[in-house]
Amino acid sequence: MKKDVSFAVEGIRIAGEVHFPGDRSQRGPALCICHGIPSGEPPHPSDGGYPLLARKFSAAGYVTLIFNFRGTGLSGGDFDIRGWARDLESAIDWLSSRAAVDMSRLYLMGFSGGAAVSAYVAAHDRRVAGVILCACPADFDKLVGPQNLLSPEHFRRIGAIRDVHFPPSVDEWLDGFREVAPIRWVDKIAPRPVLLLHGAEDDVVRPDEAWRLYQKAGEPKEMAIIKGAGHKLRLSQEAMDKALEWLGEQVN
Repeated sequence: MKKDVSFAVEGIRIAGEVHFPGDRSQRGPALCICHGIPSGEPPHPSDGGYPLLARKFSAAGYVTLIFNFRGTGLSGGDFDIRGWARDLESAIDWLSSRAAVDMSRLYLMGFSGGAAVSAYVAAHDRRVAGVILCACPADFDKLVGPQNLLSPEHFRRIGAIRDVHFPPSVDEWLDGFREVAPIRWVDKIAPRPVLLLHGAEDDVVRPDEAWRLYQKAGEPKEMAIIKGAGHKLRLSQEAMDKALEWLGEQVN
């Protein structure tokens, strides 16, 4: 069963969907799925998006929440990586208030920039039982460097920054990427488990970033490099089957 939901973060409306498993007779595990930083490219018509992924995990018994971070989709606000971390904290708050959720079994699964935010939040919030990091960058240095791929101007062009006066300070906005960088936080998640999933053919976040994170992470940890897979790991059945298998090992 799917239900549209929303919650407020600092006066910003965050829109999402919760997908419930068929059996709701007792509290069950929960999964919060976090999308990546928007590219501005339109999705392929055959791409079922995150709702399709949510249905896969809810069918396996997980109360599954997907939502749009601020500045994306149906949510309000403007893109800001620190703000995304606060959005995720509020998503966890929302899940914690659901009668169907066993909060001792709440997991995060993030993709790319959403994986970076998931690592940061998991390191700070002990309510998170474990995390799956898909196509996760170790840091954002390559994007905030000379190529300037993470600039307010870029996000204004694609509609993720809507307020002409945002951000108040570009320097502080850019510093958020340095603060959230997963390489600074991934070792703080232990002793809770981490699964790193990465496409061998990822040309956006190279596989060596996964190795850096794996080496820094504490135990228990696991990594799988998916042959033939690119950056959009949610489109890889092998990767998502691995995520589902790993989650099953954690919750049972």
